Amino acid sequence: MQLVRGLHNLRPQHRGCVATIGNFDGVHRGHQAILARLRERALELGVPSCVVIFEPQPREFFAPDTAPARLARLRDKLQLLADEGVDRVLCLAFNQRLSKLSAAEFVDTILVDGLGVQHLEVGDDFRFGCDRVGDFDFLQQAGVLQGFTVEAAQTVELDGIRVSSTQVRNALAAADFVLAERLLGRPFQISGRVLHGQKLARQLGTPTANIQLKRRRVPLSGVYLVNVDIDGKTWPGVANIGVRPTVQGDGKAHLEVHLLDFAGDLYDRRLTVVFHHKLREEQRFASLEALKTAINADVAAARALSHLAPIANEEP
Repeated sequence: MQLVRGLHNLRPQHRGCVATIGNFDGVHRGHQAILARLRERALELGVPSCVVIFEPQPREFFAPDTAPARLARLRDKLQLLADEGVDRVLCLAFNQRLSKLSAAEFVDTILVDGLGVQHLEVGDDFRFGCDRVGDFDFLQQAGVLQGFTVEAAQTVELDGIRVSSTQVRNALAAADFVLAERLLGRPFQISGRVLHGQKLARQLGTPTANIQLKRRRVPLSGVYLVNVDIDGKTWPGVANIGVRPTVQGDGKAHLEVHLLDFAGDLYDRRLTVVFHHKLREEQRFASLEALKTAINADVAAARALSHLAPIANEEP
């Protein structure tokens, strides 16, 4: 998959494609249906498929403190799009200039002059342009004038629930990882690089991997039963996502994972943490000793519930 960062990096060879536009946060089953249709149209027309995304996402630009928590950071989103067979991603910097483009300017500058789009696949509730005045009808009219077709993506429902990033966040907030997996089409997971931390957990007898989150907000908070894959082997563990109130942290969310029965150096490695079950809420303890007692109880609970996090390691 080819990544084009910014409109200024589009070249003549990038013109001519079928495209879709959106956040694609989580690349859930609704997104997957859009991408499947995009692949079909690309094959029919003999042109590449292109997904247009924004960084930051528009709501993060306009209201960073209240924007929804991300289901996937940009790096993971790109991998998920590649896994769905997307040929090209155009990642546009959502800034003041882009936010001021009118709907007509958006179509002319990005879709026509930039991408030379032949077909556009979008949701019938898609809005774009300054003050979100552009809609599906506007795109259809523009397509007639500019020579591209527009098709409304079909809504995907699961047991009467419209599959959406919001529904995935709701499932995660309720610790319903079974529903989240059904909506996503895969277990919910967070990836990141292991950084050096305060080494406090090591002093408490439960060393943890401090995993870089690189996002303002995360859709989970608390203590969880998880799995982590390392060199082809899966290890059960206990993960804490939160602000570490007992140790007076920096106020930012952190992801720390203690792997059961694992010994080794994980610094600077990228780990993927798969979430299976919530053990408890994050809480502030009166002392480090009380925190240590709680962590030991979490580890015991994780061992008792390990059947909820199946491991398929094969014996050599």
